[in-house]
Formats: sequence, C-alpha cells, structure tokens
Amino acid sequence: MSTEDFVKTSWDWQLSLFRQRIGEWVEYELYRFDNVLPEISPDWKLSPWVTNLLTFLFWVVVILFVAVVILRLWREFQPYIYAWLANNGNGGNAKSKASQENVSVTTLLERSQQLYRQGNYREACRCLYLAILQHLHDTKILPHQYSRTDAEYLQLLKLGNQTPLQPYETLITTHEQLCFGNAQMLEENYQQCRQAYREITEK
Repeated sequence: MSTEDFVKTSWDWQLSLFRQRIGEWVEYELYRFDNVLPEISPDWKLSPWVTNLLTFLFWVVVILFVAVVILRLWREFQPYIYAWLANNGNGGNAKSKASQENVSVTTLLERSQQLYRQGNYREACRCLYLAILQHLHDTKILPHQYSRTDAEYLQLLKLGNQTPLQPYETLITTHEQLCFGNAQMLEENYQQCRQAYREITEK
C-alpha cells in the first residue's frame, strides 16, 4: 500500500486531538493554581473530586455554547435548507403534475370569484393566497413546502429579489390576518388581494 493511500486526517482524530488539547490546558491551569495554594496554606490541597467537578462544568459550558451556535445557524439557514430540499424532492414528478397544477390555479381563481359573488370575502381572499402559492410553484420561484410559514415565504421572496414585493406582502399579510386574527374581511380587502394577484401574474 502506497503512502498516498493512508488517510492523513479524520474528524475523529481532529476531535480527539481537540479534547486532548483542552484537557491538557485545563490540567495545566489547575496545576498552576495548585502550585500557588501551598504558599497560602501548605496543608491544603485541591482534592480530585473538585478537579473532576471543574472539568465537568467546563464541558457543560462548552456543550451549551456549541448548542447555542448550532441553534442560531439553524434559524438563519432554515429557509435555504427547506428550499433546497423542496427543489430536490419535486424534480421527479414535475412534468406529470404540470397540467394538474395549471388546472388547480384556474380552479382556485374560479372558486375565488364564486365566493366573492356570494359575499364570502374571507374564503375568496384565501383562494387568491393559495393561487399565488401555486403560481410560485408552477413558475419554479418557490416550490411547495407545506411546513413553510408565511414569514418564511416573505423572507425567501426578499432573498430571491422578487419585484415588486408589495403585492406578495399584501396577500401574505391578509392570509395571516385570516389565520391568526379576528379581523372581518370586506369587499375592499378582496379587491386589494385581487389587484395584488394581477400585479404578480401580469408582470
């Protein structure tokens, strides 16, 4: 076997080396601390259980710090990860579903008009919101990700430099009011959503 075939480093090796260095540093600092103590009181010595306790507390602090960093990174990059997973997961069936998706947008718009004529502005606005999500999926701007929140949709649209952004904000904030608020939907709310839908799809 040639020298090139040997693995020069690995994560396990790096981790054990890191642990060894931290352990040596802690041991050195405790040794220095221990050497100062005899000058203060020759009979007193740091007991082994105190050393073990300090080592344990040190590792708890390190683990908590790493956990906080990972949590912050997850919150920052979560939309990108979901978008990447959605793009990879929807590639296979895109062609077979294309016609059904186009029909579903049409169906949603027709349903929205029917509800509008019946005076059910709340559900009419909801249908427009669903139609715009379907439009984003059809145009491959943002493929469906059913766990994605309204805030994540807006964040991804901002990151994707979708212009104008205002119509998206109108539809998404209206949907948030429908889901999480008790605000009554009026005809003018529907007209605003309808105008926002036109601005997005006609650009």
